[in-house]
Amino acid sequence: MDKHVIMGVHLTDRLRQAVDVQNLFTEYGCYIKTRIGLHEVENVCGPTGIILLEMHGDSGKCEELGAKLNAIEGVETKCMIFEH
Repeated sequence: MDKHVIMGVHLTDRLRQAVDVQNLFTEYGCYIKTRIGLHEVENVCGPTGIILLEMHGDSGKCEELGAKLNAIEGVETKCMIFEH
């Protein structure tokens, strides 16, 4: 990948979506360099969350992962691409 890609993954119902999202992260784990999870914390964990992924390797695999994540109801991805 000639680009530095950061993918943001927004979950609207973490408890319901976590298994499907985690399965995809495992499937594409060789292309995920860094993973950071952000979620609301009040008295208990909030229902929504954002995960930031630093991607590397085949850019086609990054696009595939984004498409599969977007296919999960209530999950949305956005990418930041930095050209080098």
